Amino acid sequence: MKPLDSLDRAILRALQRDASLSQRALAEAVGLSQTACARRLAALQEAGVLTGSGVRLNPGKVGLGLTVFVMVRTRHHSRDWLAEFRRVVLAIPNVIDFYRIAGDYDYLLKIVAEDMNAFDAVYQRLIERIELDTVTSFITMEAIADQRGLPV
Repeated sequence: MKPLDSLDRAILRALQRDASLSQRALAEAVGLSQTACARRLAALQEAGVLTGSGVRLNPGKVGLGLTVFVMVRTRHHSRDWLAEFRRVVLAIPNVIDFYRIAGDYDYLLKIVAEDMNAFDAVYQRLIERIELDTVTSFITMEAIADQRGLPV
């Protein structure tokens, strides 16, 4: 794929703000004809820059008012253990983000839940299914910036 130019970046910024824009509205927003905008969109999709579209939900409005970041440290680093850990974590729908990280911890999970009791049920489900060394939870009090678009 060719490097992103200023028009590609303008398209990406506009879509991050509002993925429901019609092609016509998107083309107008970035100063292109609909045909040129459609070609660029197709090229961005083909190159894997655009990986889907969706809507952002307000967690509190759908009953998921508690967000917890969970840091996990393990003594296990085998391929089989990692495959099982991934399977266990990805089977928990409350885990909305999941990263392998460098530093003092090995993994970071972002978990949403209805309340502390619901989070505890998620936590119990996690620790009963796979051996972990250390699990540290950070309860959020306020989302100052959440689900921000990429700075393209």
